Amino acid sequence: MSRFRLGAGTLVVSLASLLAGCASLSPQDSVPATASAPAYQSSIEIDGRISVQYQEGDRPQSLHGSFIWTQTPQELKLEMFSPLGQTVATINVKPGIATLVQSGRAPQVAADVDELAAQSLGWPLPVSGMRQWLQGSGTDAAGQPFRARPGQADAGYTTSDGWRVVYANWETDAASGQSRPKRIDMSRSTAQAGQVAIRVAIDGWKQP
Repeated sequence: MSRFRLGAGTLVVSLASLLAGCASLSPQDSVPATASAPAYQSSIEIDGRISVQYQEGDRPQSLHGSFIWTQTPQELKLEMFSPLGQTVATINVKPGIATLVQSGRAPQVAADVDELAAQSLGWPLPVSGMRQWLQGSGTDAAGQPFRARPGQADAGYTTSDGWRVVYANWETDAASGQSRPKRIDMSRSTAQAGQVAIRVAIDGWKQP
């Protein structure tokens, strides 16, 4: 089983480096208390940084890097990079099939992208949920749709598959005046990798 894991030139860093990277995130921009995430866009490109904490056996693991998320109604592509900019993993999702390619390894293919990511990376990455969560929307554990709002950042949402999604920081888009999620914290207790914590800092948005 392949792994997205420790080693020089990968995304993995020490816990101290991870905390330093998270501390460098800018403070929350001033946004109106009544603001909410913009309407969901089926075609969008998002880039930013990602930090992950999980367990492998009894040992805590930490990693970070950057990503580019590109989606259309027909296809999703997630590229993940090391801190030095090398492509570490690419996930491509089309109807009925998901492919994950890691540097120096044979492509892995499955029908379910979340199962594919967990098996290949060694920790769960909720790609299917992030399609909506990155834009500030989704469905909670009760099956009710949610649209995240800055004033609800501390409350967060628990999804039907057990992920806790918290919108910790927001920013206001200068061109549109809309409020967008700036930092998203996702966490879940898993049998595979213990308590998993994923922090996403969004740096840029682009719509076709």
